[in-house]
Amino acid sequence: MSLNADKLWMDGEIIPFEQARVHVLTHTLHYGYGVFEGIRAYKRASGESHVFRLKEHVDRLFESAHILGLEIPYGRSEIAEACIETLKANSFDEAYLRPIAFLGDEQLGLGALGNRVRVAIATWKWGAYLGEEGLKNGIRCKISSFSRIHVNVNMVKGKICGQYVNSVIAKREVMKAGYDEAIMLDTHGYVSECTGENLFMVKNGRVITAPYGASILGGITRDTVLALAADLDVVVEERLFTRDELYVADEIFLCGTAAEVTPVREVDDRRIGNGRPGEITSRISEAFFDVVRGRSTRHPEWRQTYLDPVRGR
Repeated sequence: MSLNADKLWMDGEIIPFEQARVHVLTHTLHYGYGVFEGIRAYKRASGESHVFRLKEHVDRLFESAHILGLEIPYGRSEIAEACIETLKANSFDEAYLRPIAFLGDEQLGLGALGNRVRVAIATWKWGAYLGEEGLKNGIRCKISSFSRIHVNVNMVKGKICGQYVNSVIAKREVMKAGYDEAIMLDTHGYVSECTGENLFMVKNGRVITAPYGASILGGITRDTVLALAADLDVVVEERLFTRDELYVADEIFLCGTAAEVTPVREVDDRRIGNGRPGEITSRISEAFFDVVRGRSTRHPEWRQTYLDPVRGR
C-alpha cells in the first residue's frame, strides 16, 4: 500500500499532496479529539466509477462530530462533493478516501476552546485490508486481552480519532503473536467487534451479530450486510453471544469499508467449521462484490457515480 497521491483536499481547496502539513502542536495530535471516515470508490464492470454509500459515510462523519461537540465548517453536500473532487483531481477510478475533521494548533490543553476545526480529505490506492489471501481463504483471529470500550467510557457510536488507540493496542498485540486480527470482547465478556470491523457468525443457517445497542460502531458495511442477507432470505439474529459460541460457529466473517467481507478460518487456534469460507459467508461476499463491482443492479441508491467514460464525467 502506498499513501501517495497527486492532490489532497484541505480546508476548502485542492492542494498538492506534499503541501498537506500540520504543526506538531496540533491539538488533535496530542489528545485525539477529532473524527474521521473510511470510504471506498470502486470501478464497475461498465467502466464507470462510483463512491460506495457516500451519503451514509458523510452523515456519520457529521454525527460523530456532533457527538463530540465539533462544528464542521462545511455542509454535508460540500464534503460529499469534496470527496468526489479529490478522486477526480487524482484521476483515481477506484481508491480509498479518508476525510478527517480535527482541531488546529491555536491552543493546547484539555479545555482549549479556541481552536478552529480543520478538515482534510485524502485518497489513495488500497487493496484488500486483510490481504487478498485472507479474502479468498479466511484469516486467523485471536481474542484480545484488551476489552472494547464501554458505552459509558466513551462514545462508541462515533468514529472518533482517539478511541482507536483501543483498537491499535489490540491489533498490535495479536499481530505480534502471529495472528491477522483481534476480536474484542465488551467489558461484560460478550463478543463485540474487531479492531476495525464488525463481526458476524453463522450457526445452523442463521447469521448472528452483536446488536446495534452494544459497544460496537454502527458500521455502514454492517448495515450493507444486513440488507444483503435479507435479499438472500438469510435469517439474521442480533444478540449478545460469547467467545465459546464463536469457537463452535459454523462460519465467521468480518466486514468493514477497508476489510470489505473477509472470512475467518480460525479463532484462538481453533478451526472454524471446516477451516474454509462457508456457504453463507460466500453468498454474502459474492452479493457484496456483485453490488460494488457492478455485476448486480441491486441497491442503486448506494452508488454515487463520479466517473462515467460513456458520458464523459
